[in-house]
Amino acid sequence: MGTKINSLLFATDGSEFSTGAQRLAIALAKRCGARLTVMTIILSPQDLEGFGTHGLREQMEREAQALLAKVVAAAEAEGIPCLTQLVYGDQPHQEIINTALELAPDLIVLGRRGKRGLSRLMVGHATAHVAGLAPCPVLMVPRAAVMWRQRILLATDGSDQGQAATRLALDLARDCQLPVTLVSVTSRGHSAERKAEAQAALDQALAALKAVGIDSEALLAEGRPDQVVVETANDRQADLIVVGSHGRSGLSRLLLGSVSERIMGQAQCPVLIVPGSR
Repeated sequence: MGTKINSLLFATDGSEFSTGAQRLAIALAKRCGARLTVMTIILSPQDLEGFGTHGLREQMEREAQALLAKVVAAAEAEGIPCLTQLVYGDQPHQEIINTALELAPDLIVLGRRGKRGLSRLMVGHATAHVAGLAPCPVLMVPRAAVMWRQRILLATDGSDQGQAATRLALDLARDCQLPVTLVSVTSRGHSAERKAEAQAALDQALAALKAVGIDSEALLAEGRPDQVVVETANDRQADLIVVGSHGRSGLSRLLLGSVSERIMGQAQCPVLIVPGSR
């Protein structure tokens, strides 16, 4: 990944939930030699243009510019130049996606949730929507997370998105010189054919990793996929989870798969959500 990520887009709302994402965005840009852009959004209700709101708009702009300047200063302290984007809109996820479509970054970096998140265990509305709709991989970062140094966990099911996740995990592992744990999850109700497909997906991914000299292991497990993935990551001390945006049961490319979203909500480490070919 280090040689393939040339540009990063870090979206922040300035809340405490963005601190881990900021730390990782800067660390990744430094490691990859990538161009870093930070964006924030001024929410613009329809009546903001009305009477008496001019001062409010100016205050919001000052606060947003101060937030961007703070991120730029943190990046420059690490020797990383940082571009800024200040956008207006009433749907944060759509503004992040629009900015990504305009700038074409190789990766979007987000906090797990923002100011309007309802629960520490839930993925924020904007984060979930960006992860499901983005034109590129999305790195979801919990507040306390740091740059991965120990092990990558790759969840795969052989789907288009699972194969794309495998390719990116391989690049990451090779660049960072980290071992990989592969996991595929079936349920008791799955047919023998489905279980054989899961094993085949594991075997294919394992062979690809071993072919380039990556220390790797493969686990075929039974249970609820999100729980198995998160528990395996904890057991194996993985500090990055890589997963496709949708699995075989995904109903729409426009919505984030429920398994991926639950993994994002429960994981203690960063989760990299990878879309399939579009």
